[in-house]
Amino acid sequence: MKHIKFLIFALTGAMFVSCDADEFLNPLPDSAIVADSFFQSDEDVLAGIIGIYDALQGVNENTESSSIRFNRGVQLEYLLTEHRSDNTRSKTLEGSRADFHRYIVEPDNVQSEDYYQSMYEIIFRANNVLNYIDNADASNTNKYSAEAKFLRAYAYFNLVRLYGGVPLVTRVVGSDEKELLFTRVEETTVYEQIVADLQEGVNHLDNSSKSRTSKAAAQGILAKVYLSQPTPNYTGARQLCEDIINSGDFALESNFKNVFYDELNDEIIFAVQFLFGNPEESQGFSSEFTSYSRQGRQDGLNIVNPNLAEDFIARGGNRTAVSYTAFGDDADLPVPEDAEVAKFLPEGYDISDTDLPTYGGGPSNAGNDWIILRYSDVLLMHVEAIMQGGDTADGNAIDSYMKVRVRAGFDAAADRPSVLTKDDLLLERRVELAFENHRFFDLKRLGKAHDVLGAHAALKGYTSYNIRRLLLPIPSREINLSDGLLIQNPQ
Repeated sequence: MKHIKFLIFALTGAMFVSCDADEFLNPLPDSAIVADSFFQSDEDVLAGIIGIYDALQGVNENTESSSIRFNRGVQLEYLLTEHRSDNTRSKTLEGSRADFHRYIVEPDNVQSEDYYQSMYEIIFRANNVLNYIDNADASNTNKYSAEAKFLRAYAYFNLVRLYGGVPLVTRVVGSDEKELLFTRVEETTVYEQIVADLQEGVNHLDNSSKSRTSKAAAQGILAKVYLSQPTPNYTGARQLCEDIINSGDFALESNFKNVFYDELNDEIIFAVQFLFGNPEESQGFSSEFTSYSRQGRQDGLNIVNPNLAEDFIARGGNRTAVSYTAFGDDADLPVPEDAEVAKFLPEGYDISDTDLPTYGGGPSNAGNDWIILRYSDVLLMHVEAIMQGGDTADGNAIDSYMKVRVRAGFDAAADRPSVLTKDDLLLERRVELAFENHRFFDLKRLGKAHDVLGAHAALKGYTSYNIRRLLLPIPSREINLSDGLLIQNPQ
């Protein structure tokens, strides 16, 4: 994080250095000894809490270029989400990153493996801190516990949506507890733990931070969990969204561009922060979203699919120019074929010169924050909770829907629908939240994933797609380490 990561290197290096980099889940015996001696004070426990955020932030590929197990945190998440939706793709068909958009990810895919282990690194660090939470000042114990459990819940929420049932580990474990480390549990059991962890955040956090978790962040993610779990809790999700709405702590930015370039603005509920130009604090994904004037290590990632551009042209309003851009001959087409993401341009550099777009100095060390939850997402979840899986004429749902639409430049009266459908909601979420890693999860949650992605795969000629590909395979390395305990997803 921008203001706290150096604290981690100074105070917690000994805590994590002892953990085998190849075995995120399983701390070695000497790491437990180090932790015993480390977590002696409130300051020590706080440093451990910040270390969990550090794992979420991940390591910039521009700093450590190895593709294998470098704890990229959220920095590669778009491959597992946006690329597996109908939103985006890789520029080329080369390399393991191009496997995601073609639905041919195999158990040995290095990016999937890194993400899986990155989420478990968050879980391990949270469990380690919670083991010593009583060493914090009594006035901070509940808050620190709630923060650690929120981050653990967020990691498990990502894992269960991408991989299905996974091993559920909620305490520090020893090397002799292999069965606990590698036995998958039912999705419902994982969701029960996620709910319990997030409820602690709702009860014990406030809204004093946007770069650390907050009460509203816990409420918003819990609302999404309620909507996503096998048996949705629509009433609970609606109440949580209304609690955020009625708090008065958040508001839509009047200028859509400011959401992404005026960081920690009024619309942001929770964001992962990065710092431009500092290899230890920056992110590299912004530079990878370019292809016309290649700025990253790859040929271009998160390239916009034409069908998404069509939806923007029809329904994007003033969000369109902020969300994507096209260069060269592509800029002259009615619907661009290879448009690039514009929401995360490194430091917001002006690329209006379409003949020679530039992204400023050092785009691979970008400082753009990664937004996990913002207010417009909450408004649209409020709509979804009221709809309860069907159409609705409820005025409260339509009011929340129209707040997002009006900010996009649509007329509050002339463009107000009398009935909202699931397709209306999905389309609005698509153009509002494009490239923010929501589309794949939205389609799954609303029961449209197989229909939409099956049609998209057929159109694109992705013949490997089938409904089983909606879950990623468990990484083969984990299967091998488990000695047969960890069961693979059907492919």
